[in-house]
Amino acid sequence: MNGSAEKPSRPLEVADIVREHGDDFFARYRVPFDRRRVLADVARCRTATLGGHVEQCNSCPHEKVAYNSCRNRHCPKCQGSVAARWMQDRSEELLDVPYFHVVFTLPDEIAAIALQNPRVVYGILFQASGQTLQEVAANPRHLGAKIGFLSVLHTWGQNLHHHPHVHCVVPAGGLSACGTKWVHAKKKDFFLPVRVLSRVFRGKFIALLKRAYDQGKLQFYGQLSGLAQPGAWQHRLNVTVRSEWVVYAKAPFGGPEVVLKYLARYTHRVAISNRRLLRLNNGQVTFRVKDYAAGGRQTTCTLTAVEFIRRYLQHVLPRGFMRIRHFGFMANRFRRENLDQCRQLLDMALRSTVTESETPIDQPSNPTGDGTLDNEDMCPVCRRGRLLITRLIREDEPHLQPIPKPHPGIAPTSTTVRDTS
Repeated sequence: MNGSAEKPSRPLEVADIVREHGDDFFARYRVPFDRRRVLADVARCRTATLGGHVEQCNSCPHEKVAYNSCRNRHCPKCQGSVAARWMQDRSEELLDVPYFHVVFTLPDEIAAIALQNPRVVYGILFQASGQTLQEVAANPRHLGAKIGFLSVLHTWGQNLHHHPHVHCVVPAGGLSACGTKWVHAKKKDFFLPVRVLSRVFRGKFIALLKRAYDQGKLQFYGQLSGLAQPGAWQHRLNVTVRSEWVVYAKAPFGGPEVVLKYLARYTHRVAISNRRLLRLNNGQVTFRVKDYAAGGRQTTCTLTAVEFIRRYLQHVLPRGFMRIRHFGFMANRFRRENLDQCRQLLDMALRSTVTESETPIDQPSNPTGDGTLDNEDMCPVCRRGRLLITRLIREDEPHLQPIPKPHPGIAPTSTTVRDTS
């Protein structure tokens, strides 16, 4: 069904926009299967079409029906429980030192290439930024140590425009070259010069991008089709090299507890959360945005529903692409041994570490997707009993709530197929 949507009795969700205006979107755009599947999963998440279970309080008559999550990593409703489990695992790995936050951003000329070649260019973004931090930190003029850090890829800005960048969370210090002592950062502000980071990052990224082009790994179409010609390609690189690339470093923040809360804001976010949506009226979507040019002032942005869906799909990552990566002494292969060594040098108690997993866990009790968990076992009515599962709801049995109307562009998908990459 198309047209206007009255203000719902519950908060507006991305799923409502997809169900209401998905057919309009597919009538206008040709969409690859992986993006069709994302929309299909988002539209069906925690609805009767995916099955579920019935929970009954063991102390009062209260009963609740809970439907299954789609487990798609691009779904706004499926990230809260994933983030909570991931943060619990990361708490075992934090060091008792200050941490810095560094952001590496691609210029617009490169961002356009990334949109058509996401797997290659996003991979180069991780590689170039990771090498830059490690190389500059190893220089005795700056720190002279081997550092470790976590990087998270984001591809969006507040208005859902394509804006690829990586957030790096870096401990303030590192292991000496011989590995026998911890080298503390010498400055209270960021211990690596941002101007140097920017120049090194630009050089490394351009070199890796040139290699990918020479090896035929980049494809161009539409407005970028001319870049297939070597002359046009070289001109694009020349323009990019002459510009200053943005590398931003925030002031250091506190210890492990503060870092955990800070990480929760960045690790498992999707392009837009349901909490930012305000209304869907007459085919127009209005949502909250922060105007960083005005000091982070809250304002609103209004797009047609079709344009909203188009921008949302720009941020679907290639299947299997890891958006959270570790570098230096925090690299997955030797993380446990390296962190134990760091703790010994910092006189911290040894703690076991957990290898990273981005596999979502199906916990449909946190619909906000904000990274927080409520007491999902407690009965919300009597506040004394616990909610216990009394029966399962199969996907093929009569449903306890209306099934969302699928639109022509989305083919039914089996709930056994999930994007857990």
